[in-house]
Amino acid sequence: MKLYCLSSDAAKPCFVLSFKELMIMLDCGLSAQSVLNFLPLPPVPSTRLAALPAYTPPHLNDPLLEGELKECCGRVFVDSIPEFCPPLDKVVDFSQLDVVLISNYTCMMALPFITEDTGFKGQVYATEPTLQIGRFYLEELCTWLSAAGAGLAARRWKELVHVLPGPLAHASRPRAWRRLYGRAALARALARVRVVGYDERVPLYGALDATPVSSGFCLGSANWVLRTPHEKIAYVSGSSTLTTHPRPINQTALRGADVLLLAALTQTPAHNPDHMLGDLCVHAAVTLRAAGSVLLPVYPSGVLYDLLECLSTHLEGAGLAHVPLYVVSPVADSSLAYSNILAEWVSAGKQARVLVPEEPFPHAALARAGRLRHARALHDDAFSADFRQPCVVFCGHPSLRFGAAVHLVELWASNPAHAIIFTEPDFPYMDALAPFQPLSMKAFHCPIDTSLNYAQANKLVRELRPRELALPEQYAAAPAGPGARVEAGADGCIVHLPRHDTLVHVERHATHVFCEGRADVRQALRRALAACTPHV
Repeated sequence: MKLYCLSSDAAKPCFVLSFKELMIMLDCGLSAQSVLNFLPLPPVPSTRLAALPAYTPPHLNDPLLEGELKECCGRVFVDSIPEFCPPLDKVVDFSQLDVVLISNYTCMMALPFITEDTGFKGQVYATEPTLQIGRFYLEELCTWLSAAGAGLAARRWKELVHVLPGPLAHASRPRAWRRLYGRAALARALARVRVVGYDERVPLYGALDATPVSSGFCLGSANWVLRTPHEKIAYVSGSSTLTTHPRPINQTALRGADVLLLAALTQTPAHNPDHMLGDLCVHAAVTLRAAGSVLLPVYPSGVLYDLLECLSTHLEGAGLAHVPLYVVSPVADSSLAYSNILAEWVSAGKQARVLVPEEPFPHAALARAGRLRHARALHDDAFSADFRQPCVVFCGHPSLRFGAAVHLVELWASNPAHAIIFTEPDFPYMDALAPFQPLSMKAFHCPIDTSLNYAQANKLVRELRPRELALPEQYAAAPAGPGARVEAGADGCIVHLPRHDTLVHVERHATHVFCEGRADVRQALRRALAACTPHV
């Protein structure tokens, strides 16, 4: 078995498993951390952003660099269309991939980079909610970035990154960053996806079976179990043991694996999701009572459903039921409508409401009562005519580099009565706000990440009892403290998978491990497995 790690972002994983002469990709997450190095793309031209001074490194006279960099409050940004960091394409030939297995809609954003113009001829598998909600995410991104047009193609700065100030100087592999794909490539990529259901056994070319089982993280999220008559591999990605709106995690199907590959643990281990949700409601109520409005830069699905339910209930109890809630997204109507027809994918409590019959989520009732309104864009005539303050606005993107949120921050930044509340864990909130400084509006950080934390992951691993546990190397450097690391347990061993050019090769019944890649990687892995006998 060979296992390749193609992503440097453990929260947006991408692995390739070479097993039984098949090449199987496990997730294709797209890291968006790179967009924080770019200036925002406002939907309405911003005189403030246009007036930012150009930046040139000291003692450097390079005419090709002119106009590519700008400075805001001591930080340098690239003035160009934001670029993303797709999975590595030099380690594995994507044309040789046989199968792509998707865990959830947050881990499929790089799919067109994998399947289009690469010679890919394989099959992609995902659950129906993963496909449909992933489509909402991808179409929203395409809408925002295609509206920016071709724009300036800033490339020279990548050649001079070593002389630039931080954090640009510390950017990871900027030459590999790419602009987002177009709508045509997106449509072709999504057309390749075959929909599967929970516990459905999918034969893969007669060599093994793949089965998606509920992971408890979001609507349609799945862990994958790969089986042959003699081996079992479990891939656990984006899982949760908390009680939220998705169907609970299926642990039984994961027990007794020869190898357990664990990825996409929480990005905010120090923040309890329940406490953060309570803090969010309090901050929102205090702001609204002071006649300020609240902006929540969010994705068009996922935690949004919980936020609408909990915040509307809290505001009603606080005597603020008259405050309107707005959802602004190119896919707002589709996302809100689709979530209420997914009865088989939600928790038992939500399913019980369908039998009454009621919608699983309350946002349809909120819309009928006039408390919730949605629009495709801020400039829609109906939305503009109806808009009133104080209010709560849910819109994207959480990075504040494109989308309706950019314009609202520009509009409200100088008013300390307004507030912006960050709930998505994907981006450091101070980095997201950096191009908008100086900022007078209040900013609150209430990250809500229901993925497994280290203590929950350790408990899960002990219950599943895998023979071997494989993890991204980021989890080996977890902060010190009780329950801050993931351990294999007494009966198994642990392998940390370094990023980039690492390849792990483990042979059944062998007494040693073969590792290809950097010498330091080989030595580290041999030390880690010195006391273990591989079983796969």
